[in-house]
Amino acid sequence: MTGRDIAYRRFRFPADRDVGLADGLTAGPDGLVLDGAPGRLTHTDPHSGTTAEYASGSWTSPVTPLGFAAVELVPSWTAHTPAGCWLRVELRGWAGDAASTGWYELGNWAADDSTVHRASVPGQADDRARVAADTLRVTGATVTGWQVRVTLLRRLDAADGPALRTIGVVASTDPPGVGQRAGARTDAGAGGARGRVLDVPRYAQRLHATGETRWGGGGDSWCSPTCVSMVLDFWGAGPTPDRYAWVTPPGPRPRVVHAARHCFDHAYAGAGNWPFNTAYAATHGVDAFVTRLRSLAEAELFVAAGIPLIVSAAFTAGQVPGLDYDTRGHLIVLAGFTADGDPVLNDPYAPDDGRVRRTVPRAPFEHAWQVGSGGVVYVLRPESTPLPPPPAQANW
Repeated sequence: MTGRDIAYRRFRFPADRDVGLADGLTAGPDGLVLDGAPGRLTHTDPHSGTTAEYASGSWTSPVTPLGFAAVELVPSWTAHTPAGCWLRVELRGWAGDAASTGWYELGNWAADDSTVHRASVPGQADDRARVAADTLRVTGATVTGWQVRVTLLRRLDAADGPALRTIGVVASTDPPGVGQRAGARTDAGAGGARGRVLDVPRYAQRLHATGETRWGGGGDSWCSPTCVSMVLDFWGAGPTPDRYAWVTPPGPRPRVVHAARHCFDHAYAGAGNWPFNTAYAATHGVDAFVTRLRSLAEAELFVAAGIPLIVSAAFTAGQVPGLDYDTRGHLIVLAGFTADGDPVLNDPYAPDDGRVRRTVPRAPFEHAWQVGSGGVVYVLRPESTPLPPPPAQANW
């Protein structure tokens, strides 16, 4: 799969504060923080009806040109939001020297659920674009650039304030794989990961199927937080027992319940919101973001660098030999590749941990990933582990 346009750009703070426009924010040691003269904003949480007044400040990025017409944009961020704090992320499209869409809200987010209900914002659609939970889909506009705005909010009686560490956006065209033959062999080995399988722990989401049912219905729906838990534990960065001591009864793996609760999107009632999962992962000290890859050859570069990926795919039973169930959207850990270049997966949709590890044929899996989500991946890694060098049109 070559020739697809994907571009990722990320801003890091406090270094990039003056690249954009800061209003009510200043540089702190760990990111952007509210300054001494923040604004005021009154917000009513639509999921609880609670109204509160907040100190607020925002950072607006410069217009980021793409060099192509994008059809989808997905933001992701890392931030510190102690009790009483949260943030809002907004996106708009540009074409040439003018905005080509209005602003759309891509999420009201907090690390916990004590202040606001973490949620995407449904009902945003016009003749230019629409919001599908975590994704801005361009429908009637031309978008050859984008701009992002992040607003930090602190309840007036909060003891501590929020900090924004990073904000990034991946923009893309639709995958050419829509017309690809699922049986076609792709460029196995191009990324240098043939025969390398990372020792990612194996967690079965279905162990939780008869336990906790809040936060998305329980284990049968917890593919995303289960994958995040696997990769966090691969890096030795998972939550400590005191952080999930509230899980009672503890069940088979309370850290997965912890992840499901803290990734949960109260608007669409699920734990699979892509940037909510990476933002949760980042609260454990790792770097985390959402992007799209063009092929498994690009994914091999990450495995070769020692970085497992979490990939989003969709398929019907038998479409990918070895995955004998239907899914409209499923998260799976890509742990490595066989010597022949076939993907080695940690698939959480298994009845027990022993059956999580699966090896599947390369071409049909790549097709299910590219067509199912447009090649979405979560990248989670310590800052001390370098990312592989990006391609000329950088998508990480």
